[in-house]
Amino acid sequence: MKLISSLLAVSLSLYGTSLTNDAALTLDEAIEILKQDNLEIKEAQLELQSNQAKTEQVSSTNWGSLDLILNVANSDDAGNVFGFKLTSREATFGDLGFADFSLTNPDILSVTPEDLNNPGSTNYFQTKLEYTLPIYTGGQISGYTDISRSMEKMQSLETDKTVSTKIYETRKAFYDMALLEQAIENLTTIHNNIATLEKTTKFMIDEGYAKRIDLLEVQAKRSNVERNLNEMKANQKLLYDYLSFLLNREIREITIPDSGVEASGLSTEQILEQNVDIKQAETGLQIRKRMVDVSQSGYLPMIGLKADVQSSAVNLNDYDMVDNGSYTAGVQLKWNLFSGGSDSNKVQEAKVNELKTQVQVELAKKGIELQVNKIRTEIKSLDYEIESLTKELELSTEIYMSYEERFKEHLASMSDLVIKQSEQIEKILTLLKVQNKRNERVFALEKLANGEH
Repeated sequence: MKLISSLLAVSLSLYGTSLTNDAALTLDEAIEILKQDNLEIKEAQLELQSNQAKTEQVSSTNWGSLDLILNVANSDDAGNVFGFKLTSREATFGDLGFADFSLTNPDILSVTPEDLNNPGSTNYFQTKLEYTLPIYTGGQISGYTDISRSMEKMQSLETDKTVSTKIYETRKAFYDMALLEQAIENLTTIHNNIATLEKTTKFMIDEGYAKRIDLLEVQAKRSNVERNLNEMKANQKLLYDYLSFLLNREIREITIPDSGVEASGLSTEQILEQNVDIKQAETGLQIRKRMVDVSQSGYLPMIGLKADVQSSAVNLNDYDMVDNGSYTAGVQLKWNLFSGGSDSNKVQEAKVNELKTQVQVELAKKGIELQVNKIRTEIKSLDYEIESLTKELELSTEIYMSYEERFKEHLASMSDLVIKQSEQIEKILTLLKVQNKRNERVFALEKLANGEH
């Protein structure tokens, strides 16, 4: 009994999972999946992590560097051999060539010390721990750290821009699907009417009230509607394929939103404040300002600390780490007093680049403001066009139905009826095109604000 209950529970669980997986995907669910799984967003996020690591790398130079150096060498160079023994605290008077001297020799100063000049090859073993620390760099390290942080911010804004763009593309695909569904529904109704009309025409031919040419016109019109329907269904499949690409998983069904999209209520000032391109330009201006500061460091001195402890030996058998060890510690100041004017030229270049970036920021603001005004004007124009086309479609539908009744009563020809139906189909396709353009313009306005409205 327990086994049956367990199997039943597992079956229900799997059934529930299957229902969840097969459920139509809503726009909000799609956006959440997009943020997690979209490959372009993942790439942008990894690039951001790379920039964060670069910032830490630049900042870490404040702490200096500690290096462990191991040297193993063999040399018969007289200077090296004597230096090795001296560094290892193992030098003797014999290493100075005293064995070649004789105090009874009157020409003692002219004797060449063979042991000193040709000591033979000697091994050398050294272990050194070396620490260097920049104490003062004229603001270079802090400047480059700030610049790196600003670059990190730029990449963060670029990541936000990528997310916003992909959300825009996802939303547009959903609303494009809604418009296609609406157009398919209207054309399907027309197709059903044509099928009914075809039956009526065949009956009228049998009764002698219509001709075969009338039937051919009806069939040709039905074929035309079927072609449009097949094209729209193909576009539906392409949209599902594109959504699958964006979400990085197979999408087979979505919850269709309302075909109309409300225009964003954001003011021009709010859009300019939120726009990523403007934020990036302003961040670029901050970078240019810090570059001016960094370039001025050429006039200032550099101060650094260097310290090391080391132990070495030429003979490991007699090696003692303490007795053979030594240390060195000191501070160095380096100040460039003349460089042919290159420092002043660097400062001038940095200041010019700052001014140029200021102009670019203002240009970006003016350009975005112009785009906002242009898009809003286009949306108003398209709203009016949609309202007008909707009324024209209602009228053309009424006219077609009137002509259909007149045709049945032999008061209108088949050609007249087909012309009125063509006008009706043309209005449907034109309305679809304008609605799609209007949605695209609304989304473009939202994209400028980089919001998820």
